[in-house]
Amino acid sequence: MNDGLDSWLDEWLSAHSEELIADRRHLHAHPELSGEEVATTEFIGERLQVAGLQPRLLTAGTGLLCDIGVGHGPTVALRADIDGLAMDDEKDTPYRSRNPGVAHACGHDVHTTVVLGAGLALNRYLDHAGVDGKVRLIFQPAEETVPGGALGVIADGGLDGIELIFGVHCDPRLEVGKVGLRSGAITSAADMFELTLHGPGGHTARPERTVDLVAVAAQLVCRLPRMVNDLAAGAGELSVVFGALRTGDAANVIPATAVLRGSVRTPDRKAWDQAPRLLESAVLDVLEGSEAEFELDYTRGVPAVVNDPAATALMSDAIAVALGDKAIATTAQSNGGDDFAWYLERTAGSYARLGVRNVDHQRALLDLHASNFDVDEGAIAVGVRTLVTTALRAIDERSSDRR
Repeated sequence: MNDGLDSWLDEWLSAHSEELIADRRHLHAHPELSGEEVATTEFIGERLQVAGLQPRLLTAGTGLLCDIGVGHGPTVALRADIDGLAMDDEKDTPYRSRNPGVAHACGHDVHTTVVLGAGLALNRYLDHAGVDGKVRLIFQPAEETVPGGALGVIADGGLDGIELIFGVHCDPRLEVGKVGLRSGAITSAADMFELTLHGPGGHTARPERTVDLVAVAAQLVCRLPRMVNDLAAGAGELSVVFGALRTGDAANVIPATAVLRGSVRTPDRKAWDQAPRLLESAVLDVLEGSEAEFELDYTRGVPAVVNDPAATALMSDAIAVALGDKAIATTAQSNGGDDFAWYLERTAGSYARLGVRNVDHQRALLDLHASNFDVDEGAIAVGVRTLVTTALRAIDERSSDRR
């Protein structure tokens, strides 16, 4: 990498940080649901076009790909997810969501701004420094769905020619200025299921004459998580957590239908492969003798994000150069899922945690998806430095391997 990169980035960020913060606040105030990110896509596209770039709209109708740089050197990808969550934003800030029932409570507005900023900086620097290599910006829709918008990006050729891919995700546990790294699995596989129970229904005065689906549903909620995990003992850990349960409306009527919805998560690939079969087996065991009938609709989500060791070491070296050794934090494997996993199933790369917590002003530790989730916007410059330096180091190392 060019020895003058650090000072060049200082100047570029000094000139553009306020603009990037304004971009983040615009995105935060105008979140859109997965697959509906039309205005978000237009906003990103306009920012790239003003810089002289030519973004390409994805087949899905939302999301963009944009290549930067020239020459025959290696191509590195930087990915951001652009969709919001179906929930209300309850913060009292000027940039709170103006779209009722939609919020950027997972930091996707920050991810988008960081990759946008990195792209705009790299667009200037690659030409300025005469770098022989390219960077592809991936602004991906529908990360919050399963199996995720990453598969659409891949189908559209988003990884064609890519040698390494990198990204960052907000982490409210880490203070701003820190970047969390982990070699190997950094997230868990995550699936969803819907379990529908059927019975004849009846009167609550005579539950013995029917199938008491409320009691059966309660048994499933209480027993199924432990049973599934026990069945998976030889393959790893399986976590079943219910998020929804609907069994009826009237206090004196035993319903004929009950619906339970939940998630299945695991850090272990072998357990993930077996999860649908093990869940069904456990359901059969719980329902044995109850005379309740059931339908299990199991939806495959995403595998674990497994960071390539060499790519993670490269990113660590880049962060040490860009921010100093003390900026690097070791992060634990999360139970959360992320469709960045699909990219790493097909090419090498690394996914990092971007610290967004201001320890001086944020006393309570806010979790992702909290209704009042917010970030220290100083994290944007940290993210830009991280991804710019990582992309350039990746191009430099891959170019050296070719010589």
